[in-house]
Amino acid sequence: MSRLDSCFKALAETKQKALVPFITAGDPSSEFTLECMHSMVKAGANIIELGVPFSDPMADGPVIQKASERALAKGMSLRGVIDIVRQFRLDDQITPVVLMGYLNPIEFMGYEVFAKTAAEAGVDAVLTVDIPPEESAALLVAYEKYDLAPIFLLSPTSHESRIKKVAAVAKGYIYYVSIKGVTGTGDLELSEVEDKLAEIKRHTSLPLAVGFGVKNAEIAANIAKISDAVVVGSALINCITDYSADETKGQQAIAALLSDMRTAMDAVKK
Repeated sequence: MSRLDSCFKALAETKQKALVPFITAGDPSSEFTLECMHSMVKAGANIIELGVPFSDPMADGPVIQKASERALAKGMSLRGVIDIVRQFRLDDQITPVVLMGYLNPIEFMGYEVFAKTAAEAGVDAVLTVDIPPEESAALLVAYEKYDLAPIFLLSPTSHESRIKKVAAVAKGYIYYVSIKGVTGTGDLELSEVEDKLAEIKRHTSLPLAVGFGVKNAEIAANIAKISDAVVVGSALINCITDYSADETKGQQAIAALLSDMRTAMDAVKK
């Protein structure tokens, strides 16, 4: 059983929901990212989404865009991100790690080389924002060969035909984008999210993770009532930028926010 499947199985047995933090690898440094990954697990994170910095992150709002810019300016690359995961695995063989990014760096490395290198380093899954299911056949072959789970996005505008296509090829979990727009913007309508998740569940038994618009513990708890996982990104990146002069305080702020979310989510478990 994969780390992702084991994680969701264990959470279901205790009636808990997954807390999934996202940070951009290399912002502000690779050392910070590695330390932060471990501290996030201690704070209650179940799965880590590690952003691969990219020069044109079209799905991301200004907060994560600037994080990518800072990471790229420090020399972070796809291979550098994979190396962070490799170092993380020296001390943590349990927590699933998902790489989240865009297709261009993967194409540049080559599907086969990327999949092999990522899997050997301990990556569990990859969410590639800008490749739809119908264009991902070659990529899926490489992922299947090395047991990497392909994660796909669905959104409020996803029609039934799109849901069926994603459900047919996705593994690990499906990521539902709760608002129309880019990361870190807008406010979600919980009833609309609940209705859409119900529609998606008619076509898949995979866990459903909800992200975009998760800003605080209250929102995280409300999403935990209706989903299998809560993804938080921009709010954590803000902790880094708010304490840019003191990285230790930035780490502490991230851990505190995740701890609050974990507590709030567990209080509503069913």
